[in-house]
Amino acid sequence: MEPMRICVNFLLLIGLTAPAQAQPLLSDPPSWADEAIWYQIFVERFRNGDPSNDPTPEDIRGFWFDSQPDNWAPTPWTHDWYKQEDWAIENDKDFYTAAQWRRYGGDLQGILDKLDYLKDLGVNALYLNPINDAPSLHKFDARHYRHVDRNFGPDPAGDREIAESEDPLDPDTWQWTAADRLFLKLIQEVHARDMRIILDYSWNHTGVRFWAWEDVLEHQQESAFADWYEINEFDDPATPDTNEFSYDGWLGVKSLPELAKINVPEDHTHGAHEGDLHPGPKAHIYNVTRRWLDPNGDGDPEDGLDGFRLDVAEMVPLGFWRDYRKFVRSINPEAYLVGEVWWDSWPHRMADPVPWVQGDIFDAVMNYRWYMPTRSFFAQTPPNLSASGYVAHLDSVMAGIPNRFWNAMMNLTASHDTPRISTSIYNPALYKYHQNPRGNPDFKVNRPDARTRAIQELILVQQFTWPGAPHIWNGDEMGMWGGDDPDVRKPLLWSDYRFEDERTHPSGLDRHPDVVVADHQLTGLYRQLIALRKANRQLFIHGTIKWLTADDERRLLAYERQLNGERAVVVFNASDMAQELIIPEGSYRQLYPAGSADAGNSLTMPPRSTRVYLSSPETPN
Repeated sequence: MEPMRICVNFLLLIGLTAPAQAQPLLSDPPSWADEAIWYQIFVERFRNGDPSNDPTPEDIRGFWFDSQPDNWAPTPWTHDWYKQEDWAIENDKDFYTAAQWRRYGGDLQGILDKLDYLKDLGVNALYLNPINDAPSLHKFDARHYRHVDRNFGPDPAGDREIAESEDPLDPDTWQWTAADRLFLKLIQEVHARDMRIILDYSWNHTGVRFWAWEDVLEHQQESAFADWYEINEFDDPATPDTNEFSYDGWLGVKSLPELAKINVPEDHTHGAHEGDLHPGPKAHIYNVTRRWLDPNGDGDPEDGLDGFRLDVAEMVPLGFWRDYRKFVRSINPEAYLVGEVWWDSWPHRMADPVPWVQGDIFDAVMNYRWYMPTRSFFAQTPPNLSASGYVAHLDSVMAGIPNRFWNAMMNLTASHDTPRISTSIYNPALYKYHQNPRGNPDFKVNRPDARTRAIQELILVQQFTWPGAPHIWNGDEMGMWGGDDPDVRKPLLWSDYRFEDERTHPSGLDRHPDVVVADHQLTGLYRQLIALRKANRQLFIHGTIKWLTADDERRLLAYERQLNGERAVVVFNASDMAQELIIPEGSYRQLYPAGSADAGNSLTMPPRSTRVYLSSPETPN
């Protein structure tokens, strides 16, 4: 049977089949989502648990159209970040070009080795950036959706042979590679620790090494997959000296060819829009999704993933996402779907996620819209929000989103696509815009100062006492610093490594050397805030919000969370001066910082400080 007919028949089949038992409401986020404490892992930079599987030049071939460096080799884990490797110098690569070629050897064994660290930290939900087989460091350029990256498992050569022996269109021919099996073990170990795990996928584009794309390149319009992609023109064999082949890549990036959309409004490229994915790639995506949600196919999803983070979701039509939610929930009714819905107008206005979180598409979005105003108020970054302006902004970003979806939001201070929280505070410019030395020659690349750490604490307390699931970008809890991609993707600071001092500037400028070690005091702060939220989870998740103070002149902010007669009062002095603050009358037990005396309603707040109080039972409401 022709591949296209297989795809169409498969779609008809999945649209008609569903488990016979009663289904939970599709419109509800999973029951565990609002209690999640997320920890995002960028596998290539998390930990190298198995140096024997480190990438070779062949493994990384084809992720980019730049010429591959001669004498290339993986970069040592402890390398001074901005210092050029010998192969980079020999091949005349500037730092930001060479950084895309770097590989450090992070893998799944590295995550397994540190699961107990994550459990001890207090996180209970892991979000892994893509691990599908791909030549790049970020893995959004899939070679195979259906397999884990060959260099993340113990047998890269054997995994490659297995993938090449299969029919990509026929799941009955798919085998489990060594990397696949190690990932299944990771899922098992995560679940054994009462934690959840979701995986990042991009259903908007593939890489140029993807099996269907390579067939298109070879056979052009005669390829069985010619209509899987957004191709503008095929090569004309009558013009042997000219290649007319033209196609759309994600945001113009030709190494990421876009999958074809159908029934989409003309000239619509992003934002909430109707339409669907072409049925060919859609069927393949469904097969891959089923593979990871229920690996052994027994109808019990316990051995599978707990959901997906969906890349560039605003560029994929709403019709696909509605169907995708139904399909995912038919396999695992408790699966969590979080979309990347980001910019409406870069770099000033973020997209309103309301169309995606009404119960028919996602359970949440990556909530950059919470962090942008929070950073602006506490760190006084553009647009330099006042206390009352911050209150108004938070109220506005929550408008139109039902509470059950807001509580499931992934509230993040940093990710693989942004500066680290400390560096974004330390460089008080417009959020994400020119947030590394490549775009701003005055950008500060060194370790952030004590004032930055104090502001970071204020933001974290707000994050952990506010509706929405707190999210930690791997390494932020260790005190790591770095600007926007790629500088946010440094290898993590594990204590069994001795790192070179950071002495180099990417522009050749002088800089003060920084000792590269983890900040254990900051790790303790994260651990304390996670414990605080867990101990009062119902109050901080479901409690009502009442603003108590928004003092623009003195930069004071206070709000109350209340549930079933219990009250928590969260207060901030975001100014550089000590301030007096009055909270509602009553007696209070101080929850944060721990170990301090209880308080009445009159407070003296040191500069850049925050406190969290719980009302005593006899305190009147």
